[in-house]
Amino acid sequence: MCTRYTMSVRGNVKNDKGVVPEYGWKVDFDHQFPDPRTPSYMPRIKQILQLLPLIVRYVFYMLLCFLKGQKPIMDFLFPIKSKHMYGVPLGGIGGGTIGRGFKGEFCRYQVVPGMYEYETVQANQFIVNIQNSENITVYNNVLSCLKCNNRTLYNWKWDFPSNRCKYTGLYPRSWTEYLIPEFHIKLICKQISPVIPHNYKDSCIPGGVFIWTVENNSDEQYSISLTFTFASGNGISSYNSDEPSCEPFNLNENSTEVAGSLIHNYFKGMKCTYVIGGLIKKGTAFSQLNFDPKGNGMTISKSLHLFGELRDMQLGPSNIYMKNEEVASAVCLKQCLLPKTSMTYEFGLFIDMPKIKFPKSNTEYYRYYTKFFDNNGTAGPKIMHYSMQNFKNWEQEIEKWQNPILNNPLLPEWYKSAIFNEVYFVADGGTVWFLPLKEDCERLDVTDPRYQYGYFGYLEGHEYRMYNTYDVHFYASFTLAKLWPKLQACIQYKFRDTIDNALNITRKHLSCGTRGLRKYEYSVPHDLGDPEEDPFNLVNAYLVHNVSEWRDLNLKFVLQCYRDYTMFGDDKYLADMYPQIKNVMEKSLSWDTDDDGMIENSGTADQTFDTWIMTGISAYCGGLWLAALYCTVQISNILKQEDIGKKYLTILNKAKESFNAALWNGEYYNFDSSGQHHSRSIMADQLCGEWYLKCCGVKEEVLPVNRVKKALQTIYKMNVLGFNDGKMGAVNGMMPDGNPDTFSVQSEEVWTGVTYALSSLMIAHGLGDDGFNAAKGIYNTVYNNIGMAYQTPEAIYSKNAYRSVGYMRPLSIWSIQTVLDNLNKD
Repeated sequence: MCTRYTMSVRGNVKNDKGVVPEYGWKVDFDHQFPDPRTPSYMPRIKQILQLLPLIVRYVFYMLLCFLKGQKPIMDFLFPIKSKHMYGVPLGGIGGGTIGRGFKGEFCRYQVVPGMYEYETVQANQFIVNIQNSENITVYNNVLSCLKCNNRTLYNWKWDFPSNRCKYTGLYPRSWTEYLIPEFHIKLICKQISPVIPHNYKDSCIPGGVFIWTVENNSDEQYSISLTFTFASGNGISSYNSDEPSCEPFNLNENSTEVAGSLIHNYFKGMKCTYVIGGLIKKGTAFSQLNFDPKGNGMTISKSLHLFGELRDMQLGPSNIYMKNEEVASAVCLKQCLLPKTSMTYEFGLFIDMPKIKFPKSNTEYYRYYTKFFDNNGTAGPKIMHYSMQNFKNWEQEIEKWQNPILNNPLLPEWYKSAIFNEVYFVADGGTVWFLPLKEDCERLDVTDPRYQYGYFGYLEGHEYRMYNTYDVHFYASFTLAKLWPKLQACIQYKFRDTIDNALNITRKHLSCGTRGLRKYEYSVPHDLGDPEEDPFNLVNAYLVHNVSEWRDLNLKFVLQCYRDYTMFGDDKYLADMYPQIKNVMEKSLSWDTDDDGMIENSGTADQTFDTWIMTGISAYCGGLWLAALYCTVQISNILKQEDIGKKYLTILNKAKESFNAALWNGEYYNFDSSGQHHSRSIMADQLCGEWYLKCCGVKEEVLPVNRVKKALQTIYKMNVLGFNDGKMGAVNGMMPDGNPDTFSVQSEEVWTGVTYALSSLMIAHGLGDDGFNAAKGIYNTVYNNIGMAYQTPEAIYSKNAYRSVGYMRPLSIWSIQTVLDNLNKD
């Protein structure tokens, strides 16, 4: 049995050709990346010896996780290996995403909160079928370059010629072009996710649409059908906790009709419905059919071959409410194309998983999209209907956002791709976005952004599973502050609420083996928790170090508060943060052990470079301290707290003298003041505090401008041009003799997000060519050389290896746009 809806015979044919943009990440299906890499990196012997106690404790931690049946927050023994296949992921913010490869595969599933399944599900495809004027099928093929595995669906025609396909990714959209030259047919699939700056309603929609433009450039008339097939599950059978099932739907309201299939399943006890369907227009025939994704595929292939649409051929079980260990459904749109015309086919794919519960939590959360749609698992048809009514508006808003950058002739082409494509992580970063709980609504002031916008969390990385890791979010937050400022505010308010409290759970820190509290008072937490535990309640999932003594976290809270104020202009926001700003600054003062105005590092891993140890006054933390002092003075003056402002201004003036006297060597700021061999290291991120101030539009001199420019020129010469021929961004540490700093693993890494931040600081100081060239090296390496588009890693080594796929910090690229916008204001 199949379901079939048919409108009247052919309507007016529109010449609505899909237009592929000039800019974006462009790649042919048969492209071979010249520098394939591995996550397996062997540290140097001296680095291993430094980390040996940590390594031993970490192995025991991994064993304990295995015995408990849970995943470690960071798996260094079995890191994720990159696959050179990923394209723009599908899905809005916070409702789950499905990764689609640039060759047409559905190949990465982030449906269970905080978890990724790097699986290609063979049954999830688009299929084209062409019939001539006599209704005889003359062509049929799966629109993917996947080869048949000869075990399942082998009756389908696989292996579309890769030399006939091209891909363009410009997040949140992509375009895939397929050529069928023997029939003079061209197909363009435009994929659109509603990820739209400042639009909080549509940006949370859990899915997106595929707009196919089919061009008949021949002199013949053809009936062309496109079939969208999708299976239950996510490639991991152990996640399925109940029998899946399929059922059809049809919704015709307000002159818009959609139809499709609801594919019900449960993942880890949470109900999830995949929604696939299409827009039924005049001249469009719609049909639907269920099939066995583990079968031979004969029901689909036979009906398409004979009829060009889906009909039940009675070749096996195909109950419309089919239940099985794994089920699948197909929807088909068929239209007649006259010679030299084109038509569009509109499909949608959505994930309706309204209610979430974390494994060790007693709290049930509703995803944010349920604010606008039903929260009982039946919202799929309405989401599809709404999306088909509004996707043209989405595109207009996306183009309004992107066109000023894309049409700016002064900006380099690579930047026009990078600035938008790196935004993928906002949705695909294990992202969750929940409505506020009822009890929270009762206690929150209506001016608190969480009252309206709820809770937002994204992971440090695909394999570093901690929400809103704050030392890294400090870099990444420019994307949220610039594009979704309410979400940035929600994060800040949540961290604010944790600062004054301790978390009286004792645990052992893996780095040193000592026991301590999970969180101490007056400290900014490292993260808001692990999705395997009870995130947003159990903070500080990171258990390697005692993060309550990290020097940078408190300072980064102050800097973000001031940065947000300069972008939002909200005095109430500053006033709400001010008690905690005072507390974290007072706590940070305790790290000034000699009363010279400067805080000192402890000689342990006490900041974001958590294997690169700093001792005494350091360029990184010392520069952040100076910037935080400056911001505290400004905030205090804005809020008319003159006594506090005067106190920290006095400390700032003293600290500036101490910092410059201890670290400036005439060319750059030394790594730290310890006098060890690596103290002379040229750190790429030595001016991190100055970077934040420039992004805030600060014109007042905190560090001497001539020294800042000299240091930037030194970094560019040594860390950028002096490393891998200047084509891989900035290595974290470089010794004055021109060799990379090998003191730690991290000192000889290139951090993608740090390079983008450094580039923006260079641009702010008039070194635009140097800044753009440094950032170009990172983009070209990630996207074009090592094949890691839409899974940008945290770190890249000089050769052969990378670390941590799909990482948060590269979102710092929006600090470049922040600086450019500030310069334009001037």
